[in-house]
Amino acid sequence: MEQLINVFPGLLSFSQMPTEMAIARVFLIGLGFLILYLGCKDILEPLIMVPMGVGICMVNAGILMMPDLADPSKQKLGTMFLDSMVNTPTDHINALQVYFLQPIYALTFSNGLIACMVFLGIGAITELDFFIGNPKLSLMLAIPAELGTFLTFPVAIAMGFTPKESAAIAVIGGADGPMVLFASLQLAKNLFVPISIISYIYLSIVYSGYPYIIKLMVPKKIRGIPMKEMTIIKVSSGEKISFSIVAGTVLSLLFPVAAPLFVSFFLGVIIKESKISRFINFADEVILTGSTLFLGFLLGCLLSADIVVNPQMFKLIVLGFVALFLSGIGGLLGGYLACWLSGGKINPLIGIAGVSCVPSTAKVAHKCANAVNEEAFILPYAMGPNIAGVITTAIITAVYVTKVQLL
Repeated sequence: MEQLINVFPGLLSFSQMPTEMAIARVFLIGLGFLILYLGCKDILEPLIMVPMGVGICMVNAGILMMPDLADPSKQKLGTMFLDSMVNTPTDHINALQVYFLQPIYALTFSNGLIACMVFLGIGAITELDFFIGNPKLSLMLAIPAELGTFLTFPVAIAMGFTPKESAAIAVIGGADGPMVLFASLQLAKNLFVPISIISYIYLSIVYSGYPYIIKLMVPKKIRGIPMKEMTIIKVSSGEKISFSIVAGTVLSLLFPVAAPLFVSFFLGVIIKESKISRFINFADEVILTGSTLFLGFLLGCLLSADIVVNPQMFKLIVLGFVALFLSGIGGLLGGYLACWLSGGKINPLIGIAGVSCVPSTAKVAHKCANAVNEEAFILPYAMGPNIAGVITTAIITAVYVTKVQLL
């Protein structure tokens, strides 16, 4: 048996790592298979979960002893995928020659470019009609849906995280993956990998978890409000372009630290409304699809055993759940308020769409309403608070990044 193990470096590495690391490695390989299965079955978001599951399985299977870039005379446990901990220019150059995913990580991930690419693609498939026609209602629903973003910050501090780390964790409550990447890179690079992984796993679970919160909080009869009495004001492409350029410019002026995200999103909207078919197809089918694929795959490849055995990982798992759970509750409470103020014309489920996982939470709201009443086609209405949630999350992220730096 020992001779067999010595023949295969991957098996040999099991005997050369701490027991808890070996157990975590086996657990993660199993987790990768589970995530892949749930993604293929469309129980979790397949666009992220399928490549993430593949990455988790294979990065934890492919661990071996390899030279330490900092000191080639020594060896360390590692993979041929990527090294997220390189710091010096020399280490970066060496890493680019060793790890096959290092160029993608260094040039698109660690500088936030992939977050901007996702935002560009999302903008190119986003409908702004209800938001522009009903901005007050949309924002009124988006603000309470940030409950987790606000309350998780003091909870994280109480659990021993620094203000910067706490702010980066709290942004998970906005349910906006690119925003979480951006905030963690700006505020907590040391926790960038675990925060990013946890946030995207939870964002996928939102699609299957939020319906249970809806069923617990909203009676069946109210879930089926069709909203037929509310008309969606038709907004012309010119008005959408004008809104996008003005809103993007003003938001960039007020919150310049988040300007890359604002410009990416609104550029996508303008491309869509300009009806430049070649740009639209490229933004959707190439940029959004490609960046989503590599985002999920790289996140999976970053989830190696050493991340799981980090003692802070359990705290992050708890805080990520708390952030998204509170935001979902806040969104539904805002929806109830809108329903009451409208005399029962507004379906409160559109409040949970204020949790800005575009367009997943809007789809969740619509699916839950339509399951009760086939005439309740509320997706177009839910997109209003969904878009407003993107903007409010970006604003809160910018405030955290700007103000928490001073603490």
